[in-house]
Amino acid sequence: MNPTITGLKCYVPAEDFELSKRFYSELGFQMTEAWAGDVDCKLGAAEFRLQNYYNKDWAENFMMKFEVEDVDAWHLHAKRIIDDGDFGNARYDTPESVGGDTKIFHVWDPCGVLLIFIQ
Repeated sequence: MNPTITGLKCYVPAEDFELSKRFYSELGFQMTEAWAGDVDCKLGAAEFRLQNYYNKDWAENFMMKFEVEDVDAWHLHAKRIIDDGDFGNARYDTPESVGGDTKIFHVWDPCGVLLIFIQ
């Protein structure tokens, strides 16, 4: 018998836990309470645990890659949320083609976690 993995959940830091919860909720993630006051964030097939814990070096080196059907739609969605909201240091760049039909778009959450949207 070979060992199997039936799930994976990464733990994501948050400098200002309430701000990060609001940010991810605005992006469309559904929040459910988790152990120790943390929250599980789920949108489609993506799921992670947002922690009420922060370490600058960890946060600024942490990345999550989301495979999406439409990078341009995500760009417009994230741009509206960040431009219209008060999310501190959250920011985004413009989508770019990286070869063939592949497009990529980056968002940094309020504490510096990099979200990579790729189509």
